[in-house]
Amino acid sequence: MADALTHTPHPADAPHRPTSPRRGEAGLAWGVLALNIAVILWGAYVRATGSGAGCGEHWPTCNGQVIPRDPSVKTLIEFTHRITSGVAFLAVVALFAWVRRRVPRGHPARAAAAGTLFFMITEAAVGALLVLFRLVADNESMARAMFMAVHLVNTFLLLACLALTAWWLAGAPPPSRRSRPANALILAVLGGVMLLGVSGAVAALGDTLYPARSLQEGIAMDLSPTASLLVRLRILHPGLAAVIAIATVAAAWMLPRRPLARRVGVVVTGVTCLQVAGGILNVLLLAPVWMQLIHLLVADAVWIGLVLLGAALWAEEPA
Repeated sequence: MADALTHTPHPADAPHRPTSPRRGEAGLAWGVLALNIAVILWGAYVRATGSGAGCGEHWPTCNGQVIPRDPSVKTLIEFTHRITSGVAFLAVVALFAWVRRRVPRGHPARAAAAGTLFFMITEAAVGALLVLFRLVADNESMARAMFMAVHLVNTFLLLACLALTAWWLAGAPPPSRRSRPANALILAVLGGVMLLGVSGAVAALGDTLYPARSLQEGIAMDLSPTASLLVRLRILHPGLAAVIAIATVAAAWMLPRRPLARRVGVVVTGVTCLQVAGGILNVLLLAPVWMQLIHLLVADAVWIGLVLLGAALWAEEPA
């Protein structure tokens, strides 16, 4: 009887079960997130330099060729974006396959990785349609503005899923099934930041198509009733940014109750203040390309920070 109670089964006798990932293994997901942010910034550079038509109306080929011959500078910029986008796509597929193989059923990282793959596919589809419908370069139609808004929303959702995949792989507590008032508030702030991002994308398009030579000229263009709608919409972004920034900082300070959420809230507050300063500088400098890229980078950081703050607030109570 004693031998039976103390008998240790051989590992081969036990059914195979996938083990939970170690925290260090979340580095793969963080790396894929960083890669996608870099691709997003290069995509903004393509738009800001008017290089979106560098490969003509062809997709996935470039000017009808797999590898363009004697390419112009704009063709090189656009072709580089396509190559890096393809690498990012393969990285997301690899991450999804790794999570499915390594992470047990029921782990929240599995759902987040599936969402990442879905939004990566739609991201590629929106990018292809922009080229095929000629909504690039000097196109100033409202259809392009609407496509850019859809592109921005999809990009934010892609970054959210990637960040949550890494967050939960790193050992953060899973989401709770119980709803709390704080959850509704953080969702409202996330919606506001997404709306702000859409207005920022439209404003950036207006800056690219209708650059101003001075701050006074830019303000006059924004207020002119005869100016393009893309120009007149630019003025909405600063006012909306002020309101959303206050709401973001208030949520980051008032909602957290646990140490993890408080730490994330401090980071969100700092990055939001940095974004406000960057937005003011962007206006004063008349939106140079390098400043647009920095502004977009910090905007992505604010969004990711808010998503992780929401995950920390929605987490299960610690044992």
